[in-house]
Amino acid sequence: MNLNQLELLRTLHETGFNLSRAADKMHVVQSAVSRQLQLFEAELGSPLFARQGKKLIGLTPLGERIMAEVDLINQAKKNIQLIADDFLDSSSGTLHIATTHTQAKYLLPGPIARFRLRYPGIKIYMVQSSPDNLIDLLHQHKADIAICTERLAEDDKLVVKPCYHWHHVAVVPKGHPLAEGDITLQRLSAEPILTYTPGFTGRSAIEKAFVDAHLPLDINLAAADSDVIKTYVRLGMGVGIIAGTSYEPVKDADLVARSLMDLIPSSTTKIAYLRQLYLPSYCQYFIDELLAEAATKSD
Repeated sequence: MNLNQLELLRTLHETGFNLSRAADKMHVVQSAVSRQLQLFEAELGSPLFARQGKKLIGLTPLGERIMAEVDLINQAKKNIQLIADDFLDSSSGTLHIATTHTQAKYLLPGPIARFRLRYPGIKIYMVQSSPDNLIDLLHQHKADIAICTERLAEDDKLVVKPCYHWHHVAVVPKGHPLAEGDITLQRLSAEPILTYTPGFTGRSAIEKAFVDAHLPLDINLAAADSDVIKTYVRLGMGVGIIAGTSYEPVKDADLVARSLMDLIPSSTTKIAYLRQLYLPSYCQYFIDELLAEAATKSD
């Protein structure tokens, strides 16, 4: 076997076992891909892929085991290049950050501004996506760091660091009945609720609070973006439940924010990266800046 055959195995997996797409990605003809795969399987003495006719439909048990080793080899290749680049010149490179809208707007500006002053030659690419997709971006090496609240702790291939703890608030226009008096889940349950899309910014904690209290939760509108939720609260569509960090007292002076600290479990925003990934010095610096910024935001 050779490294090209191992790269072929990884590429086939990434392209959904599509021979044509794998050939395009490797800049060879499809017949060459088929031939290399045949040679590889012949050398191992067993098929690596399950087939339906000539079509590859998945990995065999042996293929799954070998793919795990190929992933380690691929990670080692990337680490070797990262180590060399960091040793020769830590002032240039690229930092890929995968995060959600809430973190991009309310957590990252300060750390990114300080990072830019320290490393002006490092390019920064930010991808905003769902928490589920953030994990995939790390595994696909399309992101160096992921930052979000949901899901990250569920993957044992990641190093996950707590960043900061926060609570939700209810936001209503001035003059709304919930702007005054005790705020309770019972009162919230009687209102149409505007909050986050499932999987975003502590939505699971919101649902759990109402389920545990045996109260209905009437979600009238769901969005991934706190600003969208606040926009429709202003239109009178209902009560917004958003992250406390998303309420800006000056900008949102027309809205009243009521703390839900005692009603909805706290949430924790986390930083994650691949356990086997070598972190260049500039990446380590950025994580330190994130943690320093987060220390000023925790409830």
